[in-house]
Amino acid sequence: MLRLSHLTDYGVVLLSQLAQEAPALVTAPGLAASTGLPAPTVAKLLKVLTHAGLVSSHRGAAGGYTLARSPVCISVGEVIAAIDGPLALTACVEGAVEVCKVESSCPIRGRWSKVNAALKHALSEISIAELATPGSPVHDMPAASGVALSH
Repeated sequence: MLRLSHLTDYGVVLLSQLAQEAPALVTAPGLAASTGLPAPTVAKLLKVLTHAGLVSSHRGAAGGYTLARSPVCISVGEVIAAIDGPLALTACVEGAVEVCKVESSCPIRGRWSKVNAALKHALSEISIAELATPGSPVHDMPAASGVALSH
């Protein structure tokens, strides 16, 4: 089964919450309260998402966080890459961090790239706006078999 990390799942939740509250600035404690996520986790994710250019940080007494771009322009694939690194289903897919121990004798060596590319494409087609909007087509889709993308 393919499963997103908890941090990536929570990152999508934070971005969806920011999309719902846009254009207002939202504080880290406010995001923690509205999402039910632990404050340290929210702070950690906001730092990562800001560094990735998905969130903008505004300092000062009236500061907080906003999305850096329209939620329509932020894909789930970007969030995954920002938090967990490039999508690589197996060790032999281009961009994978791991090294496959049987790569030299593997009968399907290099063929996972097509599957990886299809998944990357699918994730790039789903925006934070779609996930943040109740009643959007994404909310009405049946769950994909073997892929857990829920909160």
